[in-house]
Formats: sequence, structure tokens, C-alpha cells
Amino acid sequence: MTKDVIALTPTMPDPATLLAGLYAGGPDLTVCTLADGAVLQLCTPEGVPLLSVEAPQLVHHPDEVRRLFGAQVPLPEGPFWWTEARATGSLPEAERLAASFAGRLTSALGGAVWPPDAAHTDVVPLPFPLTLPPVPEGRPPAVDIQTGRVSVVVQDRPVIALTTWLSDVLAETAGQGRALQLVTPPTSRVTLPTRAALAFGPHRWVVQHPESGYYDGLRGARLHWTAGAFTEEDGPDGTPCAADAFTATPALEGERQLVLSLCTVHPATADLVLGAALEVTWQHLTGAPPAGWSTAEPVNLAWSKRELTELARSRAQRGAPTFLITLGTPERPAIATTRIVHTPAGIEEHTTVALG
Repeated sequence: MTKDVIALTPTMPDPATLLAGLYAGGPDLTVCTLADGAVLQLCTPEGVPLLSVEAPQLVHHPDEVRRLFGAQVPLPEGPFWWTEARATGSLPEAERLAASFAGRLTSALGGAVWPPDAAHTDVVPLPFPLTLPPVPEGRPPAVDIQTGRVSVVVQDRPVIALTTWLSDVLAETAGQGRALQLVTPPTSRVTLPTRAALAFGPHRWVVQHPESGYYDGLRGARLHWTAGAFTEEDGPDGTPCAADAFTATPALEGERQLVLSLCTVHPATADLVLGAALEVTWQHLTGAPPAGWSTAEPVNLAWSKRELTELARSRAQRGAPTFLITLGTPERPAIATTRIVHTPAGIEEHTTVALG
């Protein structure tokens, strides 16, 4: 299982600070790049990645920290930079390597680290020579297990957000003709965008319960690993069996949520501006316009119909749909997902809004 450590800093980590963080493993490791330099990898001398670091991302909404991590991480006072490091599960020391990388960034720049008790600045001694299995060609760095049928990602976060790397894994997995199977403990929750993304295609949220085994996190069907994938167990009557842990989950008292779906279809004109229906709906339901939007979580951009329209137009010119996430203010919490597609009927916006 890959282990994630995230540094939240008030200023962008510059190359010197990133280099100091990467020296957490000493001078014997090498640095490689992926995705045209958007991902740095700290590798063994043989080229096996131990740590993958995404390019820092500027987030304009400080409350994203509380939404995705809870109150255990201090809330930033303003915009902050989100730098995510993922350690391989093939080497126990790699998790401490990621924690030292994040700790060095916040030691130099200030800020906070998630998990909050993970950060340190020590050099992590590694058991050279390192004998690690090579990463199969074509397997994304965040994937833990890959078979001919599925790519398995194991995550242990309180809230499983549709981060940039998870969105990329979904796209790569679909392009390879595989399904994504996301494995979490029963204490994890998935955000609306993650749930919506898993709904496209044969993907699955797999919950690993210490007593009940594996079950589908959305439907409750018991699962077992067979023929290179988690598949549903059938009961005596041939229908899937529900896991006891899923059916016994108590309802949260006092919790209410409104979920609204809407679809708009526009002529494909040069002066088309998208997002207006969502904005009007949001205004009527919350008393304020949306606060931000993004293509992944954390939501990092200020709300702008013009900017999201430009993105959707550029993707439509390449024949690709657009998936967007919209966020409200902490005072009136709301979140939405929008899928924009070009069809013979015109430009379609399919939106789901959740309030509460």
C-alpha cells in the first residue's frame, strides 16, 4: 500500500527546498521525472521509485483542509500550497522518507503536515543494497496491484478525495481497458466527486473490514479476490450476498442531505458560457454563488464561468469530455460535480449538487 504524506505551506516550495526534501534519503538515491516534469520520483540506483512527489498546487480555499482532513490539521489563514508525496509500500522505510520530505518543506517554509504526527527532518537510513521488485512497465506510480483486469489502489485516509493523481489513474486505467478498484478501511469516506468518478465504467470502491472481509462500499455486496479482481460473492439463490458490516451500519442521526440532479443542453455557439444553470441553482439554494471550482480535489480555483467554459471548449476540440467540481462556502456547505459532453443535441451539462 502506498502511503501519502502532504505538506501544506504558505509559500511555494522552490527547487532548492524541494531538493533539500529529496535529500531525506541521503546522496545515494537518484531523481527521475514523469508527466513532463510534473512528478518527481526519488529512485533507487537501479531506477525503482521509492517516493513520488507531485508539483505543488496553489489552493485558494483554506477550508479545503478541514473538509478533507478534519480538525486535526491547523486551518491555514489564506491561500496555501499543497505538495503531495506518495511512498511505495515495497519498502518500510519509504513512509518515513515521505514524512521527512514533508517535514523538511514545512521546516523551511512553515505550514503543516498531514498526517499531523508524521513530520520529521531526519535522514532516513536505507538498507543498501536495496532489493526491490521492478515496477511493471506502464503501471502508474500510485497503483499498488495491477492485473490484466484491474488496477488496485489502496488508500488509508479519513476522506478519499478525487485528487489529481487519482483522477489520472482513472484515466490511464480506462485507457488500458482495466477497471479501477479503490480499497479503503471501513473508517474512510469518499467524497461526492470520487463517488461520481467511480460510477463511470466498471470501477469499484472496496471496503476492507477486519471482521467481515471485503465488500462493495456503495452496494454492500460481499467481495472476494478471484481471477485477478475483486468480484461479488453470490448466495444460494444466485444473487450477491450483502456484508453484515454494511447492513449493520447505523444511520447518522440528525444528518440530512439534499441531492439535486440537473441537465442543460445548449447549442454549440461561439459565445456560449457554461455554468450559468449551476450558478443560479446554487444562488437560490444557498443564498450565495459558488465559491470555487476545479477538475480535481482539493478545489483550488475561484469560481469563474469564463474559465471553466474555456477549459471545456479546449477539451471538446480534442474530442474529450470535461469533469468539474464546484464548492460552496463553509457557512453553507455544498458541493457539485458536472460532466460536460458534446453530443449531436449540443453541449450537455450533467450536474449533481449535494447540500448539507
